[in-house]
Amino acid sequence: MFKRVCIIGCGLIGSSIARGIKKNKLATKVVSSNRSNSTNKKVIRLKIVNEASSDAKKIVKGSDLIIIASPLSSYKNIILKIKSSLKNGAILTDVGSVKKNVISLIEKNIPKNVSWISSHPIAGTEESGPESGFSELFKNRWCILTPSKKSKSKDVKLLEKFWQKLGSKVDVMNAKQHDYILSITSHMPHLIAYNIVNTTLKIKKKKDRNIVKYSAGGLRDFTRIAASNPIMWRDIFIQNRENTSKMIDKFIENLKGLKKAIKSKNEKKLKKIFTETKKIRKEIIKAGQDIGKPDFGRK
Repeated sequence: MFKRVCIIGCGLIGSSIARGIKKNKLATKVVSSNRSNSTNKKVIRLKIVNEASSDAKKIVKGSDLIIIASPLSSYKNIILKIKSSLKNGAILTDVGSVKKNVISLIEKNIPKNVSWISSHPIAGTEESGPESGFSELFKNRWCILTPSKKSKSKDVKLLEKFWQKLGSKVDVMNAKQHDYILSITSHMPHLIAYNIVNTTLKIKKKKDRNIVKYSAGGLRDFTRIAASNPIMWRDIFIQNRENTSKMIDKFIENLKGLKKAIKSKNEKKLKKIFTETKKIRKEIIKAGQDIGKPDFGRK
């Protein structure tokens, strides 16, 4: 499919892409650029890529597909470094969780002969680093493509096939729609998890008791989400701050309604709310986003 693929940032997502490319024979050569020399040595030692270097400008040369798989705050520096080395007709994509600002930034800073198509594989775990990646990470997971003004239709189709070969289901949507939907389905759940775990930590310190050992399944699930890469999520919330702020307002409004119902012992309202929310769980299972079996981290 490609002769040379360059992945900038070989963490969980980047290394999983590299492993998937090798497993499915989607490229003749896979190379990577990472800021840390130790990471470059690690991805070579683990045979994740064929070549690695901290010099992104140099290693990106001759690549047919370039994938930016680093935190959103690093994009500007990366694109300014590599833009003069991008091959004529190359496809440039990313794996970021926010699109509007990113697409605008890169559109302004790449040559006309480069096809820029943003990607968002909705997959991941709470782990990070190249040793955490695995080739099956994208299997049956959605990958959203967000074409830009500098996207060529033939390249959008090729990139769609690429993600499908990695196991993803692919959809296409504009940046505004993407950032709004993901603020609900991904960004808010993470923000809530961070807040719940942070609240637990503060209570633990105040009461000076080991309350964590009594964790039920709910708190354990939240701690898993809250263990995600802090730099990545810091960047996501800041980049998508308008949508996230609106969702926080809606969440606070609903929380106040729940508080009122609890204080007034409104059994009917509470039952109605809790019954309606069960429907979402069923929809998620029906959509193939999870299985209807209990887990609770016991496997």
